[in-house]
Amino acid sequence: MKKIIVIGSANTDMVVKSAKLPLPGETLLGGTFFMNAGGKGANQAVAAARLGGNVTLVAKVGNDIFGKQTIAGLQKENINTGYVIGDEEAP
Repeated sequence: MKKIIVIGSANTDMVVKSAKLPLPGETLLGGTFFMNAGGKGANQAVAAARLGGNVTLVAKVGNDIFGKQTIAGLQKENINTGYVIGDEEAP
C-alpha cells in the first residue's frame, strides 16, 4: 500500500450556534456551543484514512488538553501521528 503524507493544520473548532448571522457591528447572544475536530490537514488525513490509505500527518498542536484530544482522535482514525508535534513551551 502506498503511503500518504499530509502536511497541514490540526485544531479544535469552537462553534456557537445562533439564530442568524450578525449584521456588521452587531452583537448576538449565542446558543448551543460545539467543539469539533478540525483543521484542513487533519480533515484531509481523516478522509484519506477512511478511504483505506496509509496516512501520516505532519502538524503542530498545543501542549494542552485540545492538542492531546486532537492526537488521540487522529490515532483512533489509524493515522500515524509520529510527526504531530506538541508545543513544549506551553504550560
